[in-house]
Amino acid sequence: MGLSGSLVVGGATENGMKDYFLLMRPVHWIKNVFVFAALIFARQLQQPLDEALRALAQAGWAFVCFSLAASAIYIVNDVLDRQADSVHPERRNRPLAAGRAKAPIALALACGCGAIALIGGALLSGTLAAILAAYMVQMMLYSLALKRVMILDCILIAAGFVLRAVAGAVAIDVSISPWLVICTFALCLFLAFSKRRGEIAQLQENSEAFRKTLGEYTPELLAHMLDVTSVLAVTCFLLYTMDYRTKELFGTNNLVYTTPLVLYCIFRLSALTQKGVYSDPVRLILHDRPFQIGMLLWGLLCIAIVYGIGIGQRLGALGLAWASLV
Repeated sequence: MGLSGSLVVGGATENGMKDYFLLMRPVHWIKNVFVFAALIFARQLQQPLDEALRALAQAGWAFVCFSLAASAIYIVNDVLDRQADSVHPERRNRPLAAGRAKAPIALALACGCGAIALIGGALLSGTLAAILAAYMVQMMLYSLALKRVMILDCILIAAGFVLRAVAGAVAIDVSISPWLVICTFALCLFLAFSKRRGEIAQLQENSEAFRKTLGEYTPELLAHMLDVTSVLAVTCFLLYTMDYRTKELFGTNNLVYTTPLVLYCIFRLSALTQKGVYSDPVRLILHDRPFQIGMLLWGLLCIAIVYGIGIGQRLGALGLAWASLV
């Protein structure tokens, strides 16, 4: 009896820890890959090996800090929305909505994540810590009130991703390109409207009960917004690829030839969210194989174009070294 009781207690403790870890939404940490954009497109991996590794470590540190900062906001948002989440077909299974986690403990965990994020950011850069603080304040205002304001809710989500991209540039101490800001904002505004459209498609008549602003959005209005923001995102990317400064940095404008893959990924995401196949772009990114293949090909092509010359030179040097040894 004692052994059985200890197993039950142990299992409950283990399950409780798992639930509190799930509150941090580790799956959504994938959103923070935007901090690596500056590392790739500023050609920091082209530097000597020690400098490249240092830049990679700094960007990785920024990724960890932003993941913890985002987790803090997710937890607070779940505490505030636990009643609304209970009517959502998927979110009702979240630990707080399902009653498996306690709000006071969750808030303590949120404070811990936020504090560690700020301290970690300050250890690397005071500016990075300021960006993390600005992100958390902005998203706290979003959770408390501004998510109920139509259109502004999506603008704030997109702005949060811009802060991620800017943080990545600050972490590795490179200049912040206006194109980094513009392209990130345009793409993430499209993703934010996609999320709203997916929620309406999934919840249908229950959408307003879950989120007040969904009663103000309509499928037709969101379809129009998706059209506008998708065109904006692609246009910004095209302008970036054809900019003279891009050619000066990379020695080519060949990034423009990756546009068909950009169009494919954007159109597929738009089509699937409007059908209600996925209510969240993150779920699509993690589970839709054609989209993943398109993104992988685009990423590989970008790396080949941005780093092609340097990679070729390094491979040539390795070949010569090998030949001399043989």
